[in-house]
Amino acid sequence: MKIAVPSTDDRGLESEVSSHFGRAPFYTIVTAYDGEIKEVEVIRNPFTEHSPGDLPNLLRGRGVDVILAHGIGRRARTFFSSMKIDVITGVQGRVKEVIKSCLEGTLSSDESWMDLAEFKRRHRCSSRKEFS
Repeated sequence: MKIAVPSTDDRGLESEVSSHFGRAPFYTIVTAYDGEIKEVEVIRNPFTEHSPGDLPNLLRGRGVDVILAHGIGRRARTFFSSMKIDVITGVQGRVKEVIKSCLEGTLSSDESWMDLAEFKRRHRCSSRKEFS
């Protein structure tokens, strides 16, 4: 199984989980078998500005099966779902501990991330002509 975690820096397992999936500067990708970490790869986020689907396609191309993230937008979750990649949100802490908890089945999730303004759906109002 391959697990991707948005990370605050390039320290891999020692990095902290980035609070926003799409704005993470790095992604730590862990390959695990039989409940143990076998490989760790860190990649820089190549998209300073990304379009919908860029990051899901990047991680799918690397064989990722699971995303562990704190906060992630609705569109990205939809893309991952369509690619049969599981997304677990509300994850916080050091990447190593998050991965370990996931593999042990003890991962806890804080869904309060959805209350943050950056993840609220933005509504745009169009100007309306008033008719008399």
